[in-house]
Amino acid sequence: MAQKQIDIVSEIMGLDSNIRRYLKRVERSLIVSIPIMMDDGKLQIFEGYRVHHCTVRGPGKGGIRYSPEVNLDEVKALATWMTWKCSLLNLPLGGAKGGVCVDPRKLSKNELERLTRRYTSEIINIIGPDIDIPAPDVNTNAQVMAWIMDTYSMNKGRPVPGVVTGKPIEIGGSVGRESATGRGMFYVLEALCNKLNYDLKSMNIIIQGFGNVGGWIADILYTYGSKILAVSDITGGIYSENGLDIKELLEWRNQGKFLRDFQKTNYKHIGNDEFFSIKCDVLIPAALENQITKVNADQINCKIVLEGANGPTTPEADKILHSKSIYVVPDILANAGGVCVSYFEYIQDIHSYFWDLDRVNKELKKIIVNAFENVFTISKEKNLPLREAAYIIALSRVAKAVEFRGFFP
Repeated sequence: MAQKQIDIVSEIMGLDSNIRRYLKRVERSLIVSIPIMMDDGKLQIFEGYRVHHCTVRGPGKGGIRYSPEVNLDEVKALATWMTWKCSLLNLPLGGAKGGVCVDPRKLSKNELERLTRRYTSEIINIIGPDIDIPAPDVNTNAQVMAWIMDTYSMNKGRPVPGVVTGKPIEIGGSVGRESATGRGMFYVLEALCNKLNYDLKSMNIIIQGFGNVGGWIADILYTYGSKILAVSDITGGIYSENGLDIKELLEWRNQGKFLRDFQKTNYKHIGNDEFFSIKCDVLIPAALENQITKVNADQINCKIVLEGANGPTTPEADKILHSKSIYVVPDILANAGGVCVSYFEYIQDIHSYFWDLDRVNKELKKIIVNAFENVFTISKEKNLPLREAAYIIALSRVAKAVEFRGFFP
């Protein structure tokens, strides 16, 4: 899917065939075994990955996810999308990604720490402030980043806070990082609504995924005054035509409970298969990749799709949504707030000078809205969907960097 997107845009751009061939491959892939002594005294061996897609514009940047579905192909695709995301925002970073094939819910905290520290030790030679800076992703958080930073620092013999972002504030993290992806999505949606003369406060919204990304954008939009008709997690969705009380649902989620167990008058439980057929103004897929496909795209009835997840829409589904005049705000723009504030954290760590929340949010809004303006302008000038416009900008910058640097030797 990631490679197909490169092909589609390369044809539109007339991109040099050698550069296209180069950008469709990753620079390096590391597969590691992670032997862990479990609490019951039995050895389990997990498989982990770290991939660098393209670092011609700077060190690699990308999250680490813990999931039973993680595999090398997925990590390669996610690393590729990180390259375009960083390029689109014009950050001096490249694309990377990592993951471990594990269900973290089945591990104790001690087992999770041992897994994280051993994984860090296995990939230690290809991460670092000047090489590749990991961050949280699916099923990882500030605590996991703290363990990575500590393991790396112990091996180097000095504190190296710049090795990861998304850390606790007490050890070099940045204020505003946890909410950054959701806040960036809000800024982009607000800017698009202004362009289209839509009143965001009067819009009905549904959100697939109620984790860090989905939870934050739901909270921000609910506080702003928009109506959230439905949200979903891995157990299914919950819907109310009068709008959901997001604060109440977040409190429930933060207790470790699932939406399927939440009961309230006038709230209806729905399956994930019927979620996308709900009529709304804005659909936000904020779960995993490949959620909107040619099978369900025709059921979607909205004005805007705002991609909170990475790669939630297949190229075949894109064509269907475009034929229905639905604006699809692509992942490399919509959810780029996370990597943007990760970059701020990285800069703050290097300089040992930390910003307040107002500055973080102001800088985030400036960068991500500027990127949106560039994408929207190209989209209108060339009569292209927003995704293809975003890719033209992102690929052009990376291609130019490749052209200047050349191919070694």
